[in-house]
Amino acid sequence: MTASRPSPLTLPSGLFISFEGIDGSGKSTQIKLLAQALRNEGLDVVLTREPGGSTGAEEIRSLVLEGDPDRWSAESEILLFTAARRDHLEKTISPAIEAGKIVLCDRFADSTRMYQGMSRGDLRTVVDQLHSLMIGREPDLTFIIDMDPQVGLARAKSRQTSEERFEDFGEALQAKMRAGFLGLAKEYPDRCILIDGAREIELVAADILSQTQAKIANHAVPS
Repeated sequence: MTASRPSPLTLPSGLFISFEGIDGSGKSTQIKLLAQALRNEGLDVVLTREPGGSTGAEEIRSLVLEGDPDRWSAESEILLFTAARRDHLEKTISPAIEAGKIVLCDRFADSTRMYQGMSRGDLRTVVDQLHSLMIGREPDLTFIIDMDPQVGLARAKSRQTSEERFEDFGEALQAKMRAGFLGLAKEYPDRCILIDGAREIELVAADILSQTQAKIANHAVPS
């Protein structure tokens, strides 16, 4: 995980990388490992998350991730997540990218496409329309960490946090979400990389770092 590039590189503009996957897939662990590895290489990294990542978005986070599973309809959730994402984009993501930093985001629009767009109805078109109108950008690179739904749900529930509203929908939702994320990887092959999350943490991290270094090398210019 400590492999370095052969020569110093300068990013002409920032890079936006998102991590996606079902609950308990290990993405939150892996994004932190990648952030540390890139910082060890001297790169300026902003580690953020969704919903959240800005003051306003963090306030919305508690609304959508806590409470009874039936607290919100899927349509209401789409509006809440889009509002949070817009604030996150304005206050955190866009300024960091414009400053030439690497933004690592734990979930982005793909999660809304899956969780609200297809999990409890056919609302994918609505999600995409709102995204086009209010957000208007995709990550440069997206890691989709694949995990068995039963294993992932057990991991997620073992955390015993107050943010378990989606986990409380049960394994059936996680299975549907996994199928959706696999389909998403095929839909956006230019930016999505499917990662086998069932391997040892160190092996997964090394794979992600290698893929990220390749993306940085293609994005950067010799200094």
